[in-house]
Amino acid sequence: MNLNKVVKHIVVLILVLNFSCNNTKEPVKIDKKFVFLNQSENILNYKITPKTAFDKSGLMFSDQGAWFGYSLPDTISSYGGFSGPFLMTQQNGVWSSCSLVQLHIKNNVWNTIETKSYNSHLEQVLKSDHLELKQQLIFSSGHTAIFKSTITNLNKEEIAISMHWKNQPILADGIKLASNKNEVTIISTKSNAIGHLLFPTGTSIKNTDSTYSTEPESITLKPNQSKEIIFSQTFIFPEYSWEKEKEALVTISFDSVLNIRKNEKEGQISALTNNLKPEFKDTIYENVLAKAQLTLQNNWRIAAGELKHEGLFPSYHYRWFHGFWSWDSWKHAAGLSYYNTDLAKNQMRALFDFQNEDGFIVDCVYRDTTIEAHNFRDTKPPLSAWAVAKIYKKDKDIEFVKELYPKLKKYHEWWYNKRDHDKDGLCEYGSTDGTLVAAKWESGMDNAIRFDDSKILRNEDGAYSLDQESVDLNAYLYAEKLYLAKLAESLNLIDDVEIYKKEAAILKSSIQQQFFDEEDGWFYDTNLKGNKFIKGEGSEGWTALWANAATQEQAEAVKIIMMNSEKFYTKIPFQTMSADHPKFDPLNGYWRGPNWLDQAYFGVKGLRNYGFNKEADRATIQILKGAEGVLGKGKSIRENYHPLTGEGLNAQNFSWSAAHIIMLLTN
Repeated sequence: MNLNKVVKHIVVLILVLNFSCNNTKEPVKIDKKFVFLNQSENILNYKITPKTAFDKSGLMFSDQGAWFGYSLPDTISSYGGFSGPFLMTQQNGVWSSCSLVQLHIKNNVWNTIETKSYNSHLEQVLKSDHLELKQQLIFSSGHTAIFKSTITNLNKEEIAISMHWKNQPILADGIKLASNKNEVTIISTKSNAIGHLLFPTGTSIKNTDSTYSTEPESITLKPNQSKEIIFSQTFIFPEYSWEKEKEALVTISFDSVLNIRKNEKEGQISALTNNLKPEFKDTIYENVLAKAQLTLQNNWRIAAGELKHEGLFPSYHYRWFHGFWSWDSWKHAAGLSYYNTDLAKNQMRALFDFQNEDGFIVDCVYRDTTIEAHNFRDTKPPLSAWAVAKIYKKDKDIEFVKELYPKLKKYHEWWYNKRDHDKDGLCEYGSTDGTLVAAKWESGMDNAIRFDDSKILRNEDGAYSLDQESVDLNAYLYAEKLYLAKLAESLNLIDDVEIYKKEAAILKSSIQQQFFDEEDGWFYDTNLKGNKFIKGEGSEGWTALWANAATQEQAEAVKIIMMNSEKFYTKIPFQTMSADHPKFDPLNGYWRGPNWLDQAYFGVKGLRNYGFNKEADRATIQILKGAEGVLGKGKSIRENYHPLTGEGLNAQNFSWSAAHIIMLLTN
């Protein structure tokens, strides 16, 4: 049975368990050693006390698809609580507060703090001269995080303490607080998500519009005696029921949920680690798989607003990446398939929810279109059948194939109906609105040098093509035909199998003949007639190897250039364009030099497809060791990297980079 389904069954069971602050309750015993989970300790550095609402100087932890996250405080003034929450429910990511829930103990000064993070939870231990405070944070659902604070008397004598909870100043715009009994409600003019802080029954609260404080509680602790306090923070959209969420919270056991999260992450990380290629069975690569899994986890969002299925952001950390992109989604799903096929399937569905009747797939979609509108001006490269085939390979869910196959087929046909200007069976990138910039976006390689002199051509109303045929696009379409054939075979659609295989054979021959320059030993885009190469060695040149569309001799020639240290075998090999090109500019050219790990993966996989495994192994090691912060603990996986220095560039916590690291290292 799929791991995710097992976890869901366990979650149902824990809802009948008791949820209270009774410190006499027998704790849940956890005997299992979490080998892989423990390796994830502090794999990412979550320490930040935000200075402003939009402070992005640190990372944020989230789980279960929640639209909010937390960090670990790094200043004394914030001790006693977790930083945040950081709200992705409004303004494309904003800090609600330095700490929305902070414990204050009268006449007590914390001297030290020890923090730990795992893929399952956050925890911190604070100590003063006479007290210890242990705080733990887990996500029970995509709406709610649960906290346990355990206060222990370190003295040899009985001690009386007075304590209360309050918030630090609100940082986000539009937020207003209200309270009723043991609950604080958080309403924002910037979002329709409602926040709820639920304290133990009997807690009294006083508040203003921007502050709240619980009434002081006095307790007496004997030597080594502890007091547990459990509360929750929820941010929930109106399409979900707060009453049902609240009802479930009343019966949840913190320790049971923590145990479930630990088992869940142990299972996911072990699924990745146990699938490592033999040549990469080493702790450093096990750790980076844990970091990759956590990177994808932090970007996971449940369905809300315009988004009808759960999926992943490219990066929660960059304000303009708070949506789902199509080819990002195909890549995310491919990476997720190694350990979470349920989420991978929903990531695919999230974009096909927006498929047009003619087969077109939207470029990107957002939860809240008042912040950003969906982009229907272009689509993205066709990698969806590849992703579905990888998911099916893992769990053999034929019902999912039945669901997606007609949609994949329609999308594949769309390319030939709308993006083949001269109807020669070779497609071009283009746009729906006739703009050149959207046509370049459609390639996914926005400002690549091969498009510097491109022009736009009209095919029909709502369909425009560039005046060039792209090798990568047609290599993707060739691969897609073969993946569609495999999926059709699983559905016993024999006619479709034969058609796709026949079309693939014709397209393979066209790719080998039109796009390969025998003099240079490289694959290039061409003009529409196919008699002129658009020169400039870029990563599109090895896409034919990834797709298995090149001859062995062509692959050998491409491999020689890829392994040339003056060209592509740099500190981080296989960047987007050759290092000896005059337009190579990694710091100022988004697709004109940086190393994107998806393109690097396509290069490595292309080498493996043609038997160049030693070169592929060498390149994989150099990619991961050369990219700043990928290996080791603390730093996040970046959007792209400087191929000569290894410096991480652009967005942090980038999903498709993490997904392709998984694919680089695993079988």
